[in-house]
Amino acid sequence: MQMKVAIIDDEPLARMELHYLLEQTAEAEAIYEGESIEDAFRLLLTEKPDLLFLDIHLTDESGLDLAKKLVQVPNPPLIIFATAYDNHALEAFEVNAIDYLLKPFEQARVQKAVTKAQQILTANQQAVPSKPIEKNPERLTIETDERIYLLPYGEILYCEVEGKQTSVHTKTAVYQTTTTLASIEKALQAAMFLRVHRSYIINIHEIKEIQPWFNQTYQVTMNNGGKVPVSRSYLKSFKEAVGL
Repeated sequence: MQMKVAIIDDEPLARMELHYLLEQTAEAEAIYEGESIEDAFRLLLTEKPDLLFLDIHLTDESGLDLAKKLVQVPNPPLIIFATAYDNHALEAFEVNAIDYLLKPFEQARVQKAVTKAQQILTANQQAVPSKPIEKNPERLTIETDERIYLLPYGEILYCEVEGKQTSVHTKTAVYQTTTTLASIEKALQAAMFLRVHRSYIINIHEIKEIQPWFNQTYQVTMNNGGKVPVSRSYLKSFKEAVGL
């Protein structure tokens, strides 16, 4: 089988080199590039790559942090770390990476890693359980008012923070908690939820209307009528996620 492959590296020359080597393999059907974790989530949402070549040291970001988040995503891509540093191999395999490549890259080593990924993907496709397994819907665990609520992702419209209080707006109720927005963001499904402001995360499937707002930004109206601002720092990822 052929694969969709994404490269996330903040060094253009390293991306160019790896892109070229991947083009020489028969397994790479399409190759996408990005330089940040934001780019990675965009590609996961729009292109759904099968395999992710990920640098560990990105500009002000860590590829290991992204890998930890992907563990919580349904059907995540396989991860191969491609880095100049050899002292993170143990951490890489703790987040289920299937291989660890060191720069500068060699064609034979890249081919070996790609072949390994293809074998894993093929085996996963051919593995058929003897009985259908029904899974519970993905849910967000929220502790509030001395109770613990399990909120299905599909019921959550958006989350907002004000002061030390975080509010989770669902289709039927609003749950308030002291859990930070950053912690909630890590637990949410990346393909469904998007950070659009330092104080807001939205379910992109629950957007009702998008209106132009101040300074060439947007205001989003959710299906429950809630209004959410999109700040300039998140504008690019928002527009790409909704196809603007």
